[in-house]
Amino acid sequence: MEPMRWEAQALVQDPGTAEGPAAALLPLSGLLRSVTTPEFAGITFHEVTAKSVLNKVPAGSRMPFEWTVNPYRGCSHACVYCFARKTHTYLDFDAGLDFDSQVVVKVNAGEVLRKELAKPSWTRQQVALGTNTDPYQRAEGRYRLMPGIISALADSGTPLSILTKGTLLARDIPLLKSAATQVPVGLGISLAMTDEALSEAIEPGTPGPRARLKLVSRLREAGLPCGVMAMPILPWLSDSDEALDALFGSLAAAGATGVSAGALYLKPGTREWFMKWIAAHHPELAGRYRRLYGTGSYASKEYRTWLAGKVRYFKARHGFAHSAGFSHRNLDDPRAEEAEYPAGVIPAGGGAGAAFPASVPPVQDSLF
Repeated sequence: MEPMRWEAQALVQDPGTAEGPAAALLPLSGLLRSVTTPEFAGITFHEVTAKSVLNKVPAGSRMPFEWTVNPYRGCSHACVYCFARKTHTYLDFDAGLDFDSQVVVKVNAGEVLRKELAKPSWTRQQVALGTNTDPYQRAEGRYRLMPGIISALADSGTPLSILTKGTLLARDIPLLKSAATQVPVGLGISLAMTDEALSEAIEPGTPGPRARLKLVSRLREAGLPCGVMAMPILPWLSDSDEALDALFGSLAAAGATGVSAGALYLKPGTREWFMKWIAAHHPELAGRYRRLYGTGSYASKEYRTWLAGKVRYFKARHGFAHSAGFSHRNLDDPRAEEAEYPAGVIPAGGGAGAAFPASVPPVQDSLF
């Protein structure tokens, strides 16, 4: 297959002499070339030909789907909290800067997928996209892999779901409308905050909250369903009454068909990168985060219960009480919404310095 064409492109050094992050991945099976371009300053794209793109979800997984397709590995969205960071270490890259800047592109994804779906053994189970890295990250504007993937799935009679932060999805609205006449199509936008400054700081490569809200509205105006994955809610940064009220109010105004929300999840690989960011940008919160998460990946049970109550309150307040969330709802924190409060009763406090509701066992005051 011919590599994708780039303007003002530069090839990374020969695999035998490459230095720095790119050298970690090379040689990679199916590698065509590694490309840098001024349009994507600081990012290297490793174009590969894949033998297979359908990924079977391991048996016993809690995911609500059995198959995934990930046309990219690594993600220029650079979300500090991204739960998929550790997967980059499987390529001998690190889970920090390399995850943001060394992006693997399966340039033949659509062709290979179409062949796999044509096999007699394929039973047309749902395929989920956006489960690891974002299929509509900025490079998709150049590589245009998603139209071929969507068409292959729809033409084969395979249901699909997409989760993204990328407003590039709008390009494919006509294709998605056509696909929805052939197979069930689930669409979800990842948006957990309306604070533009916070978004720019912690998810610097993504379209801002206002842009994503507009995308939700465009999808709904096109007659397509659009749920929202409001994860992660960040302790002391986006969990106040004001922040949650603004978030759910904005989602309701945009026409979102459902919302799933939950607390920040810090699995190994993500935890180290996030804690480094907190120490640099919010040093006053570093100790609180260490105490809140201890040595595990989840915030304390008390915090998650407290947050779940507030989420339920604001969902009800803005008309989401009985709506189903996006089908990828368990990707971030499968134990997120665990508490239920009487209708009209808001849990006490919110954000930095907040107290837990009286019904939740207290933790050390120093935690907050």
